[in-house]
Amino acid sequence: MLEDKLLIWKFNRGNREALRSIYEKYKNDLVTLSAALLNDVSSAEDVVHDVFVGFIESSRKFRLTGSLKGYLATCVANNARNRNKAGRRHQNAEAGAVTPDANRPDAAAMFGEKLSRLSWALGQLPYEQREVLLLHSYSGMKFKAIAKQQNVSINTVQGRYRYATDKLRSMLNGEVEK
Repeated sequence: MLEDKLLIWKFNRGNREALRSIYEKYKNDLVTLSAALLNDVSSAEDVVHDVFVGFIESSRKFRLTGSLKGYLATCVANNARNRNKAGRRHQNAEAGAVTPDANRPDAAAMFGEKLSRLSWALGQLPYEQREVLLLHSYSGMKFKAIAKQQNVSINTVQGRYRYATDKLRSMLNGEVEK
């Protein structure tokens, strides 16, 4: 967090290297989050780029009050929600933040199959549940922050999370651990 505050301080003063560092530090996580929300890698990359364009435009006045990753994840989720509302939702997901051991073809095949099943299962969840699940589990956002961002109660967020995990667990035949 201290590193992020230093990067923001430099960024606010026009340091391009600080912006590059922020982008490199968070881009993979943000693209993965966006791809999971949109079910489309190309659109996910566009969302992340749009977020960073907006971030650049705020360079002189941006103030970090919490987690930079949480702030950027919220921006990505908002942009993804706007794209979904505009009807640009795609069905096939291509997401992958983790790669299998390239020296073991059997492990790669099993990994690919599991990733496909998980991507399919995530795509079956209602958007609100998927968003809560990914923001909490993947981006590490607290339920309170998600509730504020979505303008709903914390109980609603916790319910969406519980329903999402229960649905995933049932779709994946108990393969997802608690």
